Amino acid sequence: MPTDVNPLIRKEYRPIPGWSLIVFLLALPVVGFVVVRFLPDQEMMTVLGAFFAIGLLAVAVAVAPLGRAAPPALGLRPANWKYAVFGALGTLALSVAVSQLGIEPQGMKQVIEVVREPRQLVISLLLFAVLAPLVEELVFRGLIYGWVAGRWGSVPALVVSSLAFAAAHFEPAHIVLVLPLGLLFGWLRRRTDSLLPSLFSHIVNNGFALLAAVYLPNV
Repeated sequence: MPTDVNPLIRKEYRPIPGWSLIVFLLALPVVGFVVVRFLPDQEMMTVLGAFFAIGLLAVAVAVAPLGRAAPPALGLRPANWKYAVFGALGTLALSVAVSQLGIEPQGMKQVIEVVREPRQLVISLLLFAVLAPLVEELVFRGLIYGWVAGRWGSVPALVVSSLAFAAAHFEPAHIVLVLPLGLLFGWLRRRTDSLLPSLFSHIVNNGFALLAAVYLPNV
């Protein structure tokens, strides 16, 4: 039996259709316009919170027509917990390794400055260590991975979703830092056919990075 059998072609799983991606891209500006109109202020935390909320709502709109098939198509199904533990440890190792490169993107510096304010810590953890990973995993390892895997297989899906994930961070320095993480998250998605291990690993990585920035600023 070939090792690259795409489990998405099994009858109980439905790949992400191309129109879901189109709906997602169309929903982003529409939902964004509505959400932005009700922003109470233009502070960084408020804007970033709105940004991720827009992404989450756009994903929901994109897969809503799939009904009950939406969760499995996005990879929201059980997986062996050992992969979640392996992924979490792997992300921590990668994060420590890439931090030795001495690269610090400007966007990360701005976020860290906000996070270090005592009153912002809990909100920052909810935003950057929970909401951001959830949205990013649903978009890159959910929508994009599911669409590519359903047509060209899991290996192209791993590569495309990882490159898209890295490119979405815009700054070249940030792209270099997150690409290894994206490849690990993609591997977890392919290995387990589930979004949960990569989501858990992503949450652990972001949470560790935030707490390290606050409590270990000189490390």
